[in-house]
Amino acid sequence: MRYRIVFMGTPEFAVPALKALMDTEEVVAVVTQPDRPRGRGQKIRPSPVKEVALAAGIPVLEPQKLKDPTFLERLRSFCPDLIVVAAYGKIIPREILELPRYGCWNIHASLLPQYRGAAPIHWALIKGEKETGVTIMLMDEGLDTGPILLKKKTEIGEEETFGELSQRLAQLGAEAIVEALALSKENRLEPCPQSEEGASYAPPLEKDMAKLDFSRPASELAGLIRALDPKPGAYTFWQGKRLKLFRPKVLEGDSLKPVGQIKELREEGLVITTGKGLLLVRELQLEGKRRLPVKEFLKGHPLKPGDLLPS
Repeated sequence: MRYRIVFMGTPEFAVPALKALMDTEEVVAVVTQPDRPRGRGQKIRPSPVKEVALAAGIPVLEPQKLKDPTFLERLRSFCPDLIVVAAYGKIIPREILELPRYGCWNIHASLLPQYRGAAPIHWALIKGEKETGVTIMLMDEGLDTGPILLKKKTEIGEEETFGELSQRLAQLGAEAIVEALALSKENRLEPCPQSEEGASYAPPLEKDMAKLDFSRPASELAGLIRALDPKPGAYTFWQGKRLKLFRPKVLEGDSLKPVGQIKELREEGLVITTGKGLLLVRELQLEGKRRLPVKEFLKGHPLKPGDLLPS
């Protein structure tokens, strides 16, 4: 038995799940965000999900509004058994939630009820979590509050970045949705209501969060740098230009004043004083330039011990 599935997703995170469903079920349509400016140069481009769907010959719908009557009529015409949502980018209205006979399932990149909301991977790194995962959830009208169908856990690497963790969780989400569907067909999937105990939220990131405040502990700064890698990148300023910092590591050592001062230059990177502990940074990117290992960066930019990076 193969389910007729409508897939709703937009970014690269959703692609592995779409491909897995194309292999195991009948994906009858894909709903994604309209083409938008993307990447360097901000050229109008299709979403990663749209590219995969078109290459496979799957009909693609790109509604501006999910409650648009014309869109809803077209969606109903596909007669889906199930709608699978993965990082689509908009709240799914009741009209869609009630459309398929098995409901709408969401692939969420956290262990619900922790980190409900738009940016669960970012916040898990910012908060210094050691473990995360994906949850397959039966959607309701709340913000990631529906009954849990399946969870898969994974440890977060000590130096893992958002880009690296997002790729791993995307693959884990693909495995989880296929497993959940198999269990459903065997009548072995039991929805479990979420507990409000331990619930937390992961709101969208604000632009000013990327500016580093070196009065904070090195461990917090490292988490933020990893969470914003590869983009938008956590930054400070040097010689009036934005300087992004990457590949951090917390070093043992006493806090030194002033904070934000380059304490020493090492073969592997530069050491910066913080509000608690020392921060080693191994890659830098000056505004308008390429991202480089510190050793290469220093060949053209005379950073030196004693220089102060503003908080």
